Amino acid sequence: MATIKIAVAQHSCCGNKNENIARYVALVAEAANKGAQIIALQELHNSHYFCQTENEEHFDLAAPIPGPDSDLLNQLAQQHNIIIVGSLFEARGHGIYHNTAVIYAPSVGLCGRYRKMHIPDDPGYYEKYYFTPGDLGFTPINSPLGKLGVLICWDQWFPEAARLMALAGAEILIYPSAIGWTPGDIDDIKQQQLDAWITVLRANAISNGVYVLAPNRSGFEPDPSDQTAGIEFWGNSLIIGPQGEIISQAGTNQKTLLIADIDTRHNETIRRQWPYLRDRRIDAYAALSARYRD
Repeated sequence: MATIKIAVAQHSCCGNKNENIARYVALVAEAANKGAQIIALQELHNSHYFCQTENEEHFDLAAPIPGPDSDLLNQLAQQHNIIIVGSLFEARGHGIYHNTAVIYAPSVGLCGRYRKMHIPDDPGYYEKYYFTPGDLGFTPINSPLGKLGVLICWDQWFPEAARLMALAGAEILIYPSAIGWTPGDIDDIKQQQLDAWITVLRANAISNGVYVLAPNRSGFEPDPSDQTAGIEFWGNSLIIGPQGEIISQAGTNQKTLLIADIDTRHNETIRRQWPYLRDRRIDAYAALSARYRD
């Protein structure tokens, strides 16, 4: 893997699946027309963010893999000769559902999948009701353009996940995301939250010497139960270099396609200068397996 052109898609979502699909299909075509070789889509791009409430009917949004939702991603990958990182609500079996990322590549089809490991459960983000924790571990997916370490949203706050992906050879970390503000929060709080999100993504890039892609949805989505004020997804999708440099960043409320040329050989240059992996004290980290040290 050397110099490649990558794309990160950002758009709003609504309750109409066909409209959501049309939005990301257009961005995939645009990315391909501009020469992109990989495009990363945002978390759960087929639907509105249904996890704001616990509603049994929302399980009907899920589909098996392979299935109609994943087949469309594969079709687009073949049609446009581009690697697609998608994010789907996977119906695995009776009563078992996952928040699952998939990678499709031209002439290959499905390269692999990652099931979200860290599942949040907070007001407006009731994901534990819908998603069974992942069971595939932190294993990069081999693609024709290298090893891609795909993680999903809440995973970004856990440095162990990024580290394990890097130790397994990931050359790019990709975080499909759906994160935003509570509309009623004051501006200072909103800015602090956004700054924290950007900071942790940059830190994951720096501490592992890898590129990071973070496609995040944008736009306001109301809470259908009216129990909360809804979520204002903050966009700000990112392409970050291995020293934490922001190569490209989207705005807050816009449909956007970020495109950049990256050279993953640069990872090795940075790791020679900042050899964090070399200097890890693996003999002293056993306590990390404990929930808490009393």
